[in-house]
Amino acid sequence: MNSPAEIAKNYVTIGVNKMKLPISKMLILGIFAGMYIAFGAVGSQVVAVSIAAPSVAKWVGSCVFPVGLMLVLVAGAELFTGNCLLVIPVLEKKASISEMLKSWFFVYIGNFIGSILVALAVVYSHALTLFDGQLAKNVVAASAAKSTMNFSDALIKGILCNMLVCLAVWVSFAAKELAGKIIGLMLPIMLFVLCGYEHSVANMYFGPAGIFASSAYGIAQDGIGWGGFLLHNLLPVTLGNIIGGSLIVGAGYWFCYLRDAKK
Repeated sequence: MNSPAEIAKNYVTIGVNKMKLPISKMLILGIFAGMYIAFGAVGSQVVAVSIAAPSVAKWVGSCVFPVGLMLVLVAGAELFTGNCLLVIPVLEKKASISEMLKSWFFVYIGNFIGSILVALAVVYSHALTLFDGQLAKNVVAASAAKSTMNFSDALIKGILCNMLVCLAVWVSFAAKELAGKIIGLMLPIMLFVLCGYEHSVANMYFGPAGIFASSAYGIAQDGIGWGGFLLHNLLPVTLGNIIGGSLIVGAGYWFCYLRDAKK
């Protein structure tokens, strides 16, 4: 197993290589990551919809959702939330802030495209008609709930979420074999889903899927819509994800394991 100090040192090289990718590859790998996270999101909703007890439904869904990050890290893709750790090579002066922002931008756009593609495919393949249409109703309700969140609630839940997502990525780098990597990343992701924290890339699926389903299946729901989703959810959650992943986990571990190593 790699120690925390070894993970920090290794991530400097990993992060630099991520930022050196051509824009075309950032976009394509970003699209893949958006699709993978959306697959996990779809699965979590499918398994939870027919369970009457909300706490049990949440727990079962949280066990499925981590498949998305497993695919990102093992199959290979670029995920904005995990890439908030790119602050580490920037603080090490191995990359510039502009390189980090460029990577974030194009990966974020790719994530959004991938998530939208899956949302469209799921809705217009009529996969949401499962369980006599109850799945579609739940998808619409989930989107409306996210689109009507209080800005500060979404921001704080975004911070807490990406602390756990970046810790999942960090822990996966500790493992030197596939099984350990998968087990390590699954537990923090399960925890953030179980606690109801907010993940910007997952919400790129949850929000649009509900909007599309509301229109396609004629399901009326107060609060559903693009304006509410983008302003009341995606914006504050993205900002929270950056704070939690970059300023807390990334900068914190850089300070503890790399800054002192120079002295």
